[in-house]
Amino acid sequence: MTSKTLSGPAAIASLPRNRLLGEFSLWSADLVNMEADLKRIEPHVDLHHIDVADARFTPGFLFFPDFVARIAQSTARPIHVHLMVEAEIVEEQTRQFIEAGADLISVHAENGEAGLRAVRLAKTLGAEAGVVLRLETSVAVAKPFLEHVAFMTLLGTSIGVKGQSLSEKACDRLIEARSLLRQAGREDQVILAADGGIREQTVPRLRAAGAQTVVLGSLAFGDKNLNDRMTWLHGLESKVQ
Repeated sequence: MTSKTLSGPAAIASLPRNRLLGEFSLWSADLVNMEADLKRIEPHVDLHHIDVADARFTPGFLFFPDFVARIAQSTARPIHVHLMVEAEIVEEQTRQFIEAGADLISVHAENGEAGLRAVRLAKTLGAEAGVVLRLETSVAVAKPFLEHVAFMTLLGTSIGVKGQSLSEKACDRLIEARSLLRQAGREDQVILAADGGIREQTVPRLRAAGAQTVVLGSLAFGDKNLNDRMTWLHGLESKVQ
């Protein structure tokens, strides 16, 4: 069994800030052979990304606290849970997934005041918090969350559907988000993440636009040589000043 040396805010604060991070979405792992996939990616992953969906806020159901608890027993890497759920359950879901072992809980800005309460709850329970924006939501909607979070994730595709192409708006939205963080005095404290449409040809564009981490699906799990893939990813440079 693998054990963590750091958890919660300490684990997130320890993430490298001098290169592009690689979040690995376990939605793209081999769910029948999860243990083998976890062992294969452990030397390369910066943090595990686990999507949670309630089939109301987004199409379909995705993962559950017992799944997170099992992953937490099998990795030394931080676990980032992305809650794609309705406002009325976001606080209880925050509690359940932190109790299961999540180090970072990201809630949607579209959850409004309930989302802010969930962020405060996450920190009270000893986890770190993040905010996520759907592709169609104005970046400015995240403003009330910025002083409370360590992650800001922008979706570059429609929510909850795999295999989509990156929106033409995605890079401009990252630039806008970076400007918003700068205005709030939080640029150095908040990691800016890109999720959705992550392909070999889009990652350099997202990095150049200011992404500090990308959520990798098939680009990681479908690559037989993860060492070369991550060396390439880590070498990409941001062009944001």
